[in-house]
Amino acid sequence: MQSFRTELENPIVERDIIELEKKIRLFREGAVTDEKFRSLRLARGIYGQRQPGVQMVRIKLPYGKMTLQQWKRITDISDEYATSNLHLTTRQDVQIHYVSLDRTPELWSKLEQDGITIREACGNTVRNVTASDRAGIDPEEPFDVTPYADATFRYFLRNPVSQEMGRKIKIAFSSSEKDTAWAFMHDFGMIPKVKIIDGKEVRGFKVLVAGGLGAQPFLAKTAHEFLETDLLIPYIENVLRVFDRYGERTSRNKARMKFLVQKIGFEEFNRLVEEEYTAIRTKSVPVDADAWPQTQPPAPVSSLPAYSVKDPKKFEAWKKTNVFEQKQKGYFAAYVKITLGNIGSAVSRQLIEALRPVIADDVRVTANQGLLLKFILPEHLEYVYSALEAAGFAEPGFDSIADITACPGTDTCNLGISSSTGIAKVLEDVIKEEYPDLVYNKDIKIKISGCMNSCGQHGIASIGFHGSSMKSGGKVLPALQVLLGGGIVGDGVGRVADKVIKVPSKRGPDVLRSLLNDYEQNSQENELFNEYYDRQGEKYFYELLKPLADITNLTQEDFIDWGQAQDYATAIGVGECAGVIIDLVATLLLEADEKLELGAAALANGAWSDAIYHAYSSFVQAAKALLLGEGVSGNTQIGIINDFDKYFTATGKFTFDTDFKTTVLQINANEPSEQFAKAYYAQAADFYKTAQVYREKAAQAAPVQA
Repeated sequence: MQSFRTELENPIVERDIIELEKKIRLFREGAVTDEKFRSLRLARGIYGQRQPGVQMVRIKLPYGKMTLQQWKRITDISDEYATSNLHLTTRQDVQIHYVSLDRTPELWSKLEQDGITIREACGNTVRNVTASDRAGIDPEEPFDVTPYADATFRYFLRNPVSQEMGRKIKIAFSSSEKDTAWAFMHDFGMIPKVKIIDGKEVRGFKVLVAGGLGAQPFLAKTAHEFLETDLLIPYIENVLRVFDRYGERTSRNKARMKFLVQKIGFEEFNRLVEEEYTAIRTKSVPVDADAWPQTQPPAPVSSLPAYSVKDPKKFEAWKKTNVFEQKQKGYFAAYVKITLGNIGSAVSRQLIEALRPVIADDVRVTANQGLLLKFILPEHLEYVYSALEAAGFAEPGFDSIADITACPGTDTCNLGISSSTGIAKVLEDVIKEEYPDLVYNKDIKIKISGCMNSCGQHGIASIGFHGSSMKSGGKVLPALQVLLGGGIVGDGVGRVADKVIKVPSKRGPDVLRSLLNDYEQNSQENELFNEYYDRQGEKYFYELLKPLADITNLTQEDFIDWGQAQDYATAIGVGECAGVIIDLVATLLLEADEKLELGAAALANGAWSDAIYHAYSSFVQAAKALLLGEGVSGNTQIGIINDFDKYFTATGKFTFDTDFKTTVLQINANEPSEQFAKAYYAQAADFYKTAQVYREKAAQAAPVQA
């Protein structure tokens, strides 16, 4: 692998990239285990694809924002390192595929030249902070949540608290009570509120915690009906510290925050969160939203290139379905429907140059895999449409039933069971050709995932599908689990879809036809789809679709998945969306030492809180290593701390002034001062040295294996 040097001015970012290059080299040389390296690269946005030997790189765009230059930079990167395609995700990221691992440090350095990061885009970290794409221009918003989403993103990026948790954390900010960022399905969801306190208007958030989709969806619980904005980040930090210490680390399927709350109860969870208040680095994080650089309209243009609209009727439909007036009077925003979130780099550059004169330098990736263009004058809408039409991206029906959300599924994901993109294309064609008037229907949402993990958000869809399989005559065929009745209620309340029935994948179009025809024929006037579903009930829809689940009359075509030519075969790999559990003794001790190195650097920089948390992590990692050497495997940090006292302190193998738990949990009882940081770090360093000596003696005493 060739070495390189970045020209970045930010020394922290430069150190990150050089460290990645170093770890790749050590991995190639066999000096770093596969388990350890996987964890490291995931935290740098590098995800192993279904196809061996290549990587997906996830580019992290807080609240989905791209400047036009950043958009162009990503297109250039995709041309040079990937497949000249940009995949827009439901978490407002951009993914590129088929990247060589050895080229990722260089790729990252080029992205950072325009302030774009891949840090913590995957792995057991705080993932991308999402927000309503309309934030800042939403006519219904009490205030712009963008500055607060940005502050949250920056506060937790590289934060020691959120580097190696048991599982990922997802955060979302909605712009209004319509909850278009789906606060109810996130680990943290925020909805802006305004209160009058002592005669003054005070900004705050309704805060929801411990929501999530996946195979077992949980609706988030309300932690605060109103939390002032400067208290939000400290609250999130408190919760993350509790999740880091008490969250599951062995069973990946039980490691999300929703399971911790379910296990210990919400009351106990809140008590533990309150206990952390003393130790956090700051009790208030004010965000000067008034000083936030507002998105500016484009400069006036005297003339535009010659243009024409090929389909005036379609243009009128596009204006009705894809365009809305901003809260800034006289300006409009336009949504771009991107089928399955895929847009080529050449087309992207074409649009960037054509649209630059008439849109703001602030393009948002939407949570349903599209784009939002802002600050368009009414007289420029026709020109914008013509540019989109020329590029093949002028379809009306954004966020309608005809705008289907789907994850990559078996195209590239290790966990994909059956095709999600193939069936999505077919269903969009069914709506376009057989139900053209539904392009105006924004009530019904169709969402598809390639497996039960809900990356395509099928669990909150009016009509959802997730990939599955069925058996018939000793053969396996691709299948779809049908879910109905999910969606947004508002103000942090959501609906989880019901699993109704499983059908062969090739019958997906007939499922959609049956549902739409039944709804059209039997619904009451102005009755929304979910209202109709509630009135008829789950059993009614099971019986409606039951004939399509019959596998006694299969054809050869049913054994071939969408977009494939060969018979279907399940081929599920090892999922990496949450990293893996690292339990090798030597690796754990190495990690404990690395935490001390990070702590020393934080002390040198006066970052007392960071130094303390690195020292805490070193305590836990070293204790876990020694316990593992004794055959004891802990599944939470607090369990490791308790077990160390049981197996090492109580047996006299280690001694402390009190015990190990009291020593380690000083972290909760002290303010993060310089004095405490240095003393606590020294204790952690001493413990690591003692642990190293103990491990070396144990290794020497171990019998030699024949």
